[in-house]
Amino acid sequence: MSKVRLVVTAVVVEGRTHAEVAADYGLSRSWVTKLVARWRVEGEAAFEPRSRRPRRSPAAIGDEVVELIVNLRAELDREGLDAGPHTICWHLQHRHGIVVSPSTVWRRLTELGLVEPNAKKRPKSSYVRFAADLPNEMWQSDFTHWRLVTGAEVEIITWLDDHSRFALSVTAHRRITGPIVVDTFNQTSCEHGFPASVLTDNAMVYTTRFSGGRGGRNAFETRLADLGVIQKHSAPNHPTTCGKVERFQQTLKKYLTAQPTANSLNELQALIDEFTGTYNNHRPHRSLDRATPTAVYNRLPKTGPQHNGADTHFRVRHDRVDTTGSVTLRHNSRLHHIGIGRAHKHTPITLLVADLDIRIIATQTGELLRHLTLDPTRDYQPQNPP
Repeated sequence: MSKVRLVVTAVVVEGRTHAEVAADYGLSRSWVTKLVARWRVEGEAAFEPRSRRPRRSPAAIGDEVVELIVNLRAELDREGLDAGPHTICWHLQHRHGIVVSPSTVWRRLTELGLVEPNAKKRPKSSYVRFAADLPNEMWQSDFTHWRLVTGAEVEIITWLDDHSRFALSVTAHRRITGPIVVDTFNQTSCEHGFPASVLTDNAMVYTTRFSGGRGGRNAFETRLADLGVIQKHSAPNHPTTCGKVERFQQTLKKYLTAQPTANSLNELQALIDEFTGTYNNHRPHRSLDRATPTAVYNRLPKTGPQHNGADTHFRVRHDRVDTTGSVTLRHNSRLHHIGIGRAHKHTPITLLVADLDIRIIATQTGELLRHLTLDPTRDYQPQNPP
């Protein structure tokens, strides 16, 4: 039995005064009087719980704003773009001049059944976050795969500024090769200036550090060394180190999935360019306090390489002289043949390499078989060069 029924029954059936009932049940006399009067008018309905909703809400948004929120949600979803409450608020303010709180947007979307609950995720506080202090202090790069309507697989390479998340360059190619990495880096640098450092994974187009020393520096590593750009790598099997560019590629793929599948590289590049323009200029970024990447990239002065000149690349290689009396050595992604002499064929050797300075030693005896300065323009390094 509810307390309201108890109070009304005590007054009406027992005939007790309002003051007595109020004192017995810890209520005010005026409230007892109000309950009895309500029962005399409404009967049994007076005992039902009443809504606590306020009679008027001056801050409530109108139906036309709710409709606008729903339409923006559908539009962003259809285009494969972020459609969360903060993004919707940004579009409401910048496109329609309407200021609404994210919590209000979320509440309305939830009431309409437009918000799907997410599975429990690892808390964001558990991640160790880092970000460069200035634009061009560090660029991240990675490439990902995509499929055309013909079924042909292509690859998309991205250069992203770590400080601002600004997409510096996003281009599609049949296959990402070492020369393409160097070319896209050079083109991006011509437009935005050289970075102080570059962060990538350990793909062979970026680094040969896991090749056992046989390949030397590839063309990209050589280019960075010549410019004085620091090269950084993620730990093996640890993609979160390059998390910003990985997350960008995830967002890009979500957008591409929502578009008609491209028939050719040119069509795919047109879609990528359209997305990049939206991402850089018209998409507020949560990690940037809802600013756009372009605004953050242009807000501070840009940095660049902190030192000039190449740093010496040292490596030690163990090999064996082939039957022609020579040994091969790769420099700047180009294979060179070094003549030692047929008399030493099959001899185990150790190569001490300091960029172009090379010493070839017989491993078993320690005899110096040859000391030379590599000529990068020649494939074969003769024993008695002219």
